[in-house]
Amino acid sequence: MLTPETVEGTGAETTPAHDIPYVLIVWNDPVNLMSYVSWVFRSYFGYSKDKADDLMMEVHTLGRSVVSTGSLEKVEADVAAMHRYGLWATFKRADEA
Repeated sequence: MLTPETVEGTGAETTPAHDIPYVLIVWNDPVNLMSYVSWVFRSYFGYSKDKADDLMMEVHTLGRSVVSTGSLEKVEADVAAMHRYGLWATFKRADEA
């Protein structure tokens, strides 16, 4: 039986709800240049040029990309940072993404 504090896992065990990470999603927008988005990913997250370019291309071609994962507090800070850079960003629990 599941309690409000747990969610079903992939196996027989359950995972406490507070242990599920959150994901930062960056959305495509009509304003920012692709080179700028890649630069933001390199500057803020410290990604390599190749990794940043791959994520930027996901944003551009798929309309969104999961750019970081972590605790609620970390991902909330990442979303705020993306907003300061002028990017459209949201977050949600990883099991809902």
